[in-house]
This record gives sequence, structure tokens and C-alpha cells, in this order.
Amino acid sequence: MVIAAVVVDEENVPKLAELGVRDSKRLTPKRRERLFDEIIKLLDDYAVIELWPNEIDSREGTLNEFEVENFVKALNSLKVRPDVIYIDAADVKEERFGEDIGKGLNFRAEIVAEHKADDKFVPVSAASILAKVTRDRAIERLKEEYGEIGSGYPSDPRTRAFLEEYYRKHGDFPPIVRRSWKTLRKIEEKLKDEVRPKEKKREQTSLEDFLK
Repeated sequence: MVIAAVVVDEENVPKLAELGVRDSKRLTPKRRERLFDEIIKLLDDYAVIELWPNEIDSREGTLNEFEVENFVKALNSLKVRPDVIYIDAADVKEERFGEDIGKGLNFRAEIVAEHKADDKFVPVSAASILAKVTRDRAIERLKEEYGEIGSGYPSDPRTRAFLEEYYRKHGDFPPIVRRSWKTLRKIEEKLKDEVRPKEKKREQTSLEDFLK
């Protein structure tokens, strides 16, 4: 998971729009990569937090609470404090999400928390691009070690194929995925009859070797 916060002067918001800044999901990976440095040039400040699977799995509380905690961490790390904060609400109740963020801030600011804010507000779009590019780069580094792993999203058949093959081979999942991810449980259930007999056979072979 990657969380990004940006601070941009109102005068530079139209310049971001002119660059073609929009919701990162609406841009190709190459386009996002090209925009990354251009966006940073127009910012007064920014923060990017990378959260790895073991950090997410070992969290206390819900995923929403974890996201609030790290949204706050990103915002509080900024040296330039914004007067107004636009947030992509990760809670079904937008207002509650905004209030939870506000409680954790060490500075005062007006908070606008809305669903799909990355498609409504240019600064949020800019933050989403920084987060997405950071994530894409992390995925590419993992591919150097594990081979083709896809995008890491459950809807990606390449990701599911990688996880299924890895599970078939090792009887477990790689350390680069969240253990609490529902996708893993589905794959485990799907392959349990295929993998467990192999594990049992290996155990029997080991016992025979010991008895010799």
C-alpha cells in the first residue's frame, strides 16, 4: 500500500490540470511515469509512505483505521502545512473519515473528504499519481526477484497465476503478499486437494529416510 500527500499553491492547480493530471487510474503507466517529476516541480511539499504486507497484517484494528493512521502520518510529516485538505475517503461515511483524520492532525486545516476525490480534485489526482508510480516501481523491483507477478491486484489473472503456481510449488505463499488478503484464502481453498497430498507424500518420504 502506498499513501501520498501533496501541498500545492492554488495558483499552480491549473498548471497541474494543463499537464494532464487526473485520476491515476485513467492514465497509462508510461504517462504516469512521465508526469511524476513534472508534478513534483509544481508542489510546495509532498510525502509518500510505503506500507509493506507484514505491516498491514500486523496492524491493530481495521484496515480503515490503519489507513486513517497512515493518512495522518503522511500529513503530519509535511513541512508546509495546507489550509485545506482534500481526501479520498476510504470509509463508507465520508464525513466520519474526515473527522477521524482531523483528530490526528497536529495542525489545523479545513478537511474535505469525499469518495472518488482523486477524480474530482486535481491535487488529489496528483497525489494518486505519485502513489501509483511509487507502487509501480516497487512492483517492478519485485519482478526482478520473483519473475512475472502481474500488477498485484486480485483482478489481474497474471497475479493469480503467479500465486497459484507459487503455492503449488512451495505449499505456501511468498512473503510479498498480505496473509490477510482474501485472494489467498480463495486460492488455498481451490488448490488444497492438489497441494496437501504432495505435502503428505513429502512427510512420508522424510520419515522413511529417517527410519533407514
